[in-house]
Amino acid sequence: MSDRRFGSNLRGKRRGSKSCQPLLIVLSGPSGVGKDAVLARMRKSQRPFHYVVTATTRPKRAREKDGLNYHFLSQKTFQQMINEHRFLEWANVYGNYYGVPKDEVSQALARGLDTIVKVDVQGAATIKKILPQAVFIFLAPPSLEALEDRLKRRRSESSQDLALRLARAEEEIRSLLIFDYVIISDHNKLDEVVSQIDVIVAAEKCRVEPRTVKL
Repeated sequence: MSDRRFGSNLRGKRRGSKSCQPLLIVLSGPSGVGKDAVLARMRKSQRPFHYVVTATTRPKRAREKDGLNYHFLSQKTFQQMINEHRFLEWANVYGNYYGVPKDEVSQALARGLDTIVKVDVQGAATIKKILPQAVFIFLAPPSLEALEDRLKRRRSESSQDLALRLARAEEEIRSLLIFDYVIISDHNKLDEVVSQIDVIVAAEKCRVEPRTVKL
């Protein structure tokens, strides 16, 4: 009689295949959409991810912590890291530099950890070109009006900067086709946003052909 224990046989095959490869999750969206708030809620709930800390040259805001929210670097140090090719991607955004430390990503993946990278849409497009097997998630605002209200409440931009960010957000929303998933990010429903990310990760873990990211 043939062995009909399909589930156990499948699990055995997948353990020996590349199915155990960790995911690289790229979380992106317009400025002010709530990327930091979503990641903070995920950390608080102790979800088993490695959260890559972005490097930046922008000034530290109130309540932000160096090494937790960002690696706050001088222009000189950031430029040196560019010269040494130590960023997975980097960009000048609104006059400040942002970059994803390459070593931190590769080391986390090497340890078998599902890894989350937070970048702007320009950065997501760059990573898509070099690591298309990553999982790309776009956080979208409920509306541009809701995004404007959120940016105003943050009180960290001048009226000119606010107008620039809103105009750029309109352009970024038109970039949805480079992403695999889109989630409406309502600041008052962070737990729902996090739950949707959980669902996406669970679905990716069930792929017949798992994603394999190689740096």
